[in-house]
Amino acid sequence: MKAVRIHEFGGLDSLRVEDAPTPEPRDGEVLVRIHAAGINPVDWKTCAGEGVASRLEDPFPFIPGWDVSGVVEGLGAGVADFQAGDAVCGMVRWHWGGGGYAQYVAAPAADLVAKPHTLDDSQAAGLPLAALTAWQALFDTAGLQAGQTVLIHAAAGGVGHLAVQLATWQGAQVIGTASARNQGFLRELGIHRIIDYNETRFEEATKDVDVVLDCVGGEVQERSWGVLKPGGMLASIRGRPDAEQADAHGVRAQHVSVRTEQAHLRAIADLANEGRLRVHIHETLPLDEVRKAHEMSKTGHTRGKLVLRAV
Repeated sequence: MKAVRIHEFGGLDSLRVEDAPTPEPRDGEVLVRIHAAGINPVDWKTCAGEGVASRLEDPFPFIPGWDVSGVVEGLGAGVADFQAGDAVCGMVRWHWGGGGYAQYVAAPAADLVAKPHTLDDSQAAGLPLAALTAWQALFDTAGLQAGQTVLIHAAAGGVGHLAVQLATWQGAQVIGTASARNQGFLRELGIHRIIDYNETRFEEATKDVDVVLDCVGGEVQERSWGVLKPGGMLASIRGRPDAEQADAHGVRAQHVSVRTEQAHLRAIADLANEGRLRVHIHETLPLDEVRKAHEMSKTGHTRGKLVLRAV
């Protein structure tokens, strides 16, 4: 099969598009013919020796990527939930294995769900990791409830634009930080208020929010303490919040690390099938252009998701 592999940790030059053995599904696994693979920042961070590099089961040669959409082509022993020909998507082999930047992957059946019929393969490949991150940050970590207010940083990004929709579906009041060019896009997603971070300091424009979803980290995270009401929650997917700072401001804080959870992904897929959740694709590129895709992801200014086409 054709695959993107690295043979050592490094920069963009470590990415090679080459022939690789087609995997065989083991017990409890399915063989998926990949149509599209989602790109997430953890992909290029891991290739550089950061991200989840230390957790990889067998680093080299390593095929990056965890988000896939495709069709089941083979079944390992004990798989009852899927059959050959089923269209599926999922966050596969997280975080120990990777394998998404290829034409085939053998993955645990528990990592997959039926592909939402409302989404094409690029959209379905862009959904799992980002949507699971948003779901687990907003609902599991922050306990966001209807009627509460949430501030989402980088609201037009991969996680952010899905978090906007999930929070709106939950019945929360949603404020987002974004550049001017993304304001029309976010209004289409149902956001209630937008703060242009190039024109306005968000901490001067809003106060007393129940939840901050931090998709930026660094200085933005530091400035977020003051916008929370007493007892509020800062959930960060970028950098571990300072517990002493949280205590000093009378709020809670937690770093969110996504996990595979089939029940969550099924609920997310159901929302997509109901038309309540859409995935915006910034661009879909062929496997051969993986270096360009990683360069684009590194800018941090893509709208929605980047995806690789495996067919």
